[in-house]
Amino acid sequence: MVPGVLPRAGATNSLVDVAGLRVGHARRVGGGFRTGTTVVLAPAGGAVAGVDVRGAAPGTRETELLDPRNLVERVHAVVLSGGSAFGLGAACGVMSRLADAGVGFPVEGGVVPIVPAAVIFDLGRGGAFRAVPDAALGAAAYDAALGPHAAASPVPSPRRTPAPDGEAAAGGGDGAVACHAGPARGSVGAGTGAMAGGLAGGTGTASAVLPDGTTVAALAVVNAVGSVLDHRDATLAGAAYGLPGEFDHLVPPAPEEAAAWEPADAPSFNTTIGVVATDRTLTKAQCGKLAAVAHDGLARAIRPAHTMTDGDTIFGLATCARPAPGQDTFQDVLAAAADVFSRAVAQAVLAATGRAGAPAYLDVFPSALRSRA
Repeated sequence: MVPGVLPRAGATNSLVDVAGLRVGHARRVGGGFRTGTTVVLAPAGGAVAGVDVRGAAPGTRETELLDPRNLVERVHAVVLSGGSAFGLGAACGVMSRLADAGVGFPVEGGVVPIVPAAVIFDLGRGGAFRAVPDAALGAAAYDAALGPHAAASPVPSPRRTPAPDGEAAAGGGDGAVACHAGPARGSVGAGTGAMAGGLAGGTGTASAVLPDGTTVAALAVVNAVGSVLDHRDATLAGAAYGLPGEFDHLVPPAPEEAAAWEPADAPSFNTTIGVVATDRTLTKAQCGKLAAVAHDGLARAIRPAHTMTDGDTIFGLATCARPAPGQDTFQDVLAAAADVFSRAVAQAVLAATGRAGAPAYLDVFPSALRSRA
């Protein structure tokens, strides 16, 4: 990296700043549901992929395919979902959509789409234990990713207030599906029912464009038993890695607000999952390393991380639109991967919608929002 030259955020400060990637979210809230699914679609021809699993209680599928020793080189989508192991079924809807479009690994008689997936534990967050994402919700997230305005979807405001009982505005009391696309943040997709150290968790995303034009970006679904706060002043720990201006609207909250914060008993099962991606040409092994270093960013933003009841899993993707990096450039890509994941964690918590038992960050610490006066 050029000494003294900082990265800048991409146009949307999100995963879709890596050209060719598309993101769609679908959620169900009401009627016992509070959960959702997020789909990351690869460009035509797929993306080279790796994975790194650090939590001791993961819920995943197709991760063994991403071992560099194994056959498949590219994936066609990655699914992140609520619903614990039940939510892995959402990937079936994405597979069906891709197969219908003729996208997948060619075999005799057709194609088999390669769709790795990981899930968070959010069972019962809407009241019904088995109200979980299914293949239809996965298909809805896929459709959202293909929407005509997927790369230009508005980013929700970071200021959140508790939603009304039943959350009719979020999809209806009967659990109707609501979809978002592109750089949407907060209580969307797989982050709909997420919690983070007693606060509302959610889906966050961030990007960095390096001085040579390389793009590195991340999407995180934050559902952590660990705290997302700096213990010294109750600021968001991941915000310390923000780019100039990114979190300038935040200040340390008033000491009395920080001292008064006592999170309710944390849920016993958790997990933070996500994707980190670049437009550089990487091997499967390098994508695995990209994911591994992104876990450093996770651990900077959440403490503790990778516990026995977390299933922390990060996928690394390379779209291969730009040439393979030299050693020094790859080091820069890895460093950026850790930082963008930390920022994505902070963005997820900042944009999340508060609710009973899981208040929003700015509802607990209102003084953290810098005065506009």
